[in-house]
Amino acid sequence: MVQCFIYVNDPGDPRLLDYVRLTDVELRKSLEAGHGLFMAEGEKVIRRAVAAGYAVRSLLATERRAGGLGDLAAACGAPAYIVPDQVAEQLTGYHVHRGALAAMDRRPLPVVADVLAGARTVVVLEDIVDHTNVGAIFRSAAALGIGAAVLSPRCADPLYRRSVKVSMGAVFAIPYARLPDWYGGLAAIRVAGFRLLALTPDPSAVPISTIPPGERTALMLGTEGDGLSSRWRHEADEAVRIPMDPAARAAGVDSLNVVAAAAIACYSLSVLSSREHRQQT
Repeated sequence: MVQCFIYVNDPGDPRLLDYVRLTDVELRKSLEAGHGLFMAEGEKVIRRAVAAGYAVRSLLATERRAGGLGDLAAACGAPAYIVPDQVAEQLTGYHVHRGALAAMDRRPLPVVADVLAGARTVVVLEDIVDHTNVGAIFRSAAALGIGAAVLSPRCADPLYRRSVKVSMGAVFAIPYARLPDWYGGLAAIRVAGFRLLALTPDPSAVPISTIPPGERTALMLGTEGDGLSSRWRHEADEAVRIPMDPAARAAGVDSLNVVAAAAIACYSLSVLSSREHRQQT
């Protein structure tokens, strides 16, 4: 099946331009935005992207892994290249230990109203600029039945390589959109019928497990450290918290990082939704 691949041993080959300097964040943001592409890394993630309907521009495999990827290369319907491991490292800027990368075409983002239309629970991310955190939140949200994600204008790109990798392709499973306006953007979510819940470590907030089921719910998550902005906290319908162990709080541990908090909060909302479903049936 390796006959599906084209052998390339020059990291400067123009056919490999999509893969250049993948660790250079600013370069990649500019290049990927300008060319409408994103990177999927690893066989499992690439297959999930293809299954989600994303078009493949090209596939890149190292000599070490290409032998097991012939069917994927054939299914992609795009040029597939084999490079020596050292060439892959020179090209991308890091050791491609998963052995496979795919340059994929982006699709136009839907508008906020469209991603909210079929959802009961959504996550709303304000200015979470760490790509790893965004990918991990998407993975938890997908696993726990969250219907959609809405991002503030400055939130990190879910399709940046690191986000996609950390999410294990979960970014393809949840529809998402960006708010065109940070200042007044939450109004569109409220108009769509969602109750806005601001997740905070504030002891005066209500435990998230006490939120009554049955409402369309938007869980608002802020950036690591600062949390939600004062404006978004003020705009929320309710401030909610994850109860901390009293001994831990006394020792100065009063909060979780945003990824752990998102996972627990999404689980709580999932439990509430399941409870409501059982009551209705």
